[in-house]
Amino acid sequence: MSQSDILFDYKHIWHPYSSIVNPLPCYSIISAKGVYLKLKNGKKIIDGMSSWWSTIHGYNHPILNKSLKKQIRKMSHVMFGGITHPSAILLCRKLIKLTPKKLDCVFLSDSGSVSIEVAIKMLIQYWESLGQKRTKILTIKNGYHGDTFAAMSISDPNNSMHEIYNKFLPKNLFADAPTSSFHKEWNPFDIESFRKIIKENSLKIAGVVLEPIVQGVGGMNFYHPMYLKNVKKLCQNYSIPLVFDEIATGFGRTGKLFAFQHADVVPDILCIGKAMTGGTITLAATLASRNIADAISTSSRKCFMHGPTYMANPLACAAANANIKILEKNEWQKQISSIEKQLHENLLPLIHHERVIDVRILGAIGVVECRHFVNMPLIQSFFVKNGVWIRPFRKIIYIVPPYIINSDEIKKLINAIKKALDNDVFFM
Repeated sequence: MSQSDILFDYKHIWHPYSSIVNPLPCYSIISAKGVYLKLKNGKKIIDGMSSWWSTIHGYNHPILNKSLKKQIRKMSHVMFGGITHPSAILLCRKLIKLTPKKLDCVFLSDSGSVSIEVAIKMLIQYWESLGQKRTKILTIKNGYHGDTFAAMSISDPNNSMHEIYNKFLPKNLFADAPTSSFHKEWNPFDIESFRKIIKENSLKIAGVVLEPIVQGVGGMNFYHPMYLKNVKKLCQNYSIPLVFDEIATGFGRTGKLFAFQHADVVPDILCIGKAMTGGTITLAATLASRNIADAISTSSRKCFMHGPTYMANPLACAAANANIKILEKNEWQKQISSIEKQLHENLLPLIHHERVIDVRILGAIGVVECRHFVNMPLIQSFFVKNGVWIRPFRKIIYIVPPYIINSDEIKKLINAIKKALDNDVFFM
């Protein structure tokens, strides 16, 4: 990659959550293998982010690569309207087998945010099929569900990056976020805000949408499983469908295949994405219960009104099938357990650092919450110089490494965080 390429990027390419006039620094990656990203100068850095939670088996995994090569020799894409293909059928079989028996109708899309849009459209069309106009979604504060418009409307309205769009977005219902943390005692009062809202608005609510156990961009909070149990019970009492957003947490990240399994409850609709293809190519899915799918499909419209062009892309489906094949070997459980143990041993002690409010660990997720906002450009440069890729946000420094990471590589990630905490210049 030439200097002119870098200058072109700087001037013309708009990167996520950045400015086109004064963009955040970008680091040129020319290749990746295992847990390492290779910079244009030849230096290798450890990816502590799994490319935003997705590359769970590391980069250039031979099984994933083989699946893509095999599929592309047949076809890279074909429309899914009026057509089907073996990779999609096999994937849907696998997804139904992996998830609770109740979730046996699969709608494939091309990103996690779109899978949330699909779920919300399902909820609205479900109630229309029953002769009711319900358009309100109940969720909890500090949530994040994606950057498309319906997804933004159920992300935290005041403390999220989407605040600027509030006047345009539909108004939904937000209960207080639970304060009982995953590893501490359950406080029954946590559910009262949710209980009050669902009781007072039960005839307006089309569905409840939550990130189970782990609230991601909203603050990396891990809440108590009893909260989910109580939410499920209230949804059943009022016959309101429950949707779980497992886009970030699905496929083992929290120590369970899906985070909702920590609470032993089952949603009516499940959204998955990110790690579904092992970080190779974009794909997502919305799994619905049979009664919701049947109600939509037997209504006056006769069909579900959504159809992405790249729905069930054969390449993506092939990669997802290979990814699930790797997971089915069950090595991920041992890998996650090992990562979690080391995070407790090496990351948790940072809770005593003067710049740290809290350290939270669950599965292969390690979170350091700082007292002050992080200076993103400076700390990012520091991490790269120290051989790691960690991308903080606001007051949060967190790592979600690939499952294949080894002990020395985890130590390097944690040591870089520790060194950063010791330096005034990285905090505002």
